[in-house]
Amino acid sequence: MREFISKMKEAGLVEVHKEPVSAENEAAKLAFASNRMIEFENLNGHKCVMNTIVDRRSLSIALGIPEDEIVKRLAKANYSGKTVSAGELKFEKADLSKIPILKHFPKDGGKYITTGIVFSEFGGITNASIHRLMVLDNSHLVGRIVEGRHTDKMMKAAFAKGEKLPIAIVIGTNPAVTFAACTRVPESCEMKYAAEILGHDLELFKCPNGIYVPDAEIVLYGFITNEVHDEGPFVDISGTYDPVRKQPVIELLGMCLKEDFIYHALVPSGAEHKMLMGAPYEPRIYQAVSGVTNVRDVVLTKGGAGYFHAIVKIKKMTEGDGKNAVMAAFSAHTSLKHVVIVDEDIDINNPEDVEFAIATRVRADTDVTIISGVRGSSLDPCRIADGLNVKAGVDATIPLGREDEFIRAELDT
Repeated sequence: MREFISKMKEAGLVEVHKEPVSAENEAAKLAFASNRMIEFENLNGHKCVMNTIVDRRSLSIALGIPEDEIVKRLAKANYSGKTVSAGELKFEKADLSKIPILKHFPKDGGKYITTGIVFSEFGGITNASIHRLMVLDNSHLVGRIVEGRHTDKMMKAAFAKGEKLPIAIVIGTNPAVTFAACTRVPESCEMKYAAEILGHDLELFKCPNGIYVPDAEIVLYGFITNEVHDEGPFVDISGTYDPVRKQPVIELLGMCLKEDFIYHALVPSGAEHKMLMGAPYEPRIYQAVSGVTNVRDVVLTKGGAGYFHAIVKIKKMTEGDGKNAVMAAFSAHTSLKHVVIVDEDIDINNPEDVEFAIATRVRADTDVTIISGVRGSSLDPCRIADGLNVKAGVDATIPLGREDEFIRAELDT
């Protein structure tokens, strides 16, 4: 992570705060108002970095891939990277009071770790994914473990055998590792994916409970228990408060802190949150749509919380390609709520250009597909109580054979 911060500074993309800043709402407020990486030199006496990946340029620097190649290159991934054992880490007794964990919004249920990558293993299966983690005391957290996801399945498998689920929590690591942990990949392939992105073997270090983790500023280890506790309220990707739920308690046994460690924090619903939630799904959508038509580009929009809305650019070959692209996009990202399919002449990163396509190329009775009674996101405030939702796909492409009627006027240059 330190190498990444240095590269961002070389690019002139880091805002440094030397004055003391409080972890109680103040740091989050400053980060939320900024579109640049922020380095706090004195956050409750410690160093902290926020807004690490807020746009395509910072993602490009993080992954070492040119901006215009990120989606296409990642869509070709085959999770073939290699990991190597690099020894064991030395731990001290867990004490969360030594870490400047933030409280982000006034109504939050407490202080939250928002960049904690939870590494787990059970039954020969490994997983790495980010979960929001609310502080209960100096050695206990309560984590939002989304039902049906890998961590939830492994946790329940462990409980069924009367065991706790061994985990390690990593904070402040290589951004390629963070990106991989945010991506839906084949089982046990998160770190292989990270190594593939990096282009070299990824070193993993062993924790006392047997979990392997990459190099990081902070590593915590312990177990997910079958004890539950209220979790929330918490502001999630939509910028609204997610409800309070009974969630599992995490018992921490040890911690490993780098000397003069840098804490990585993320503002919920901020630019970094939206990038890390949405950008990993763009290659998946690109790959899925490529199976039904010639796809050119994909973006999950900021206005759609970086997660719920996608714009997909295609080169239309046959009538019906637009609707096929809609269905493929929904299959690739089940939390997607609305998707718009556009032609090659539309700039998908320009909301006005996309709106122009909708305004001039869409007939609602024939070009809008409504799908009800399908699984949506638990983060959507208008979700139905049973978890189902309604999706809409918009085919904003020009009807084949009528291209001359849709020529966009241009001034001579």
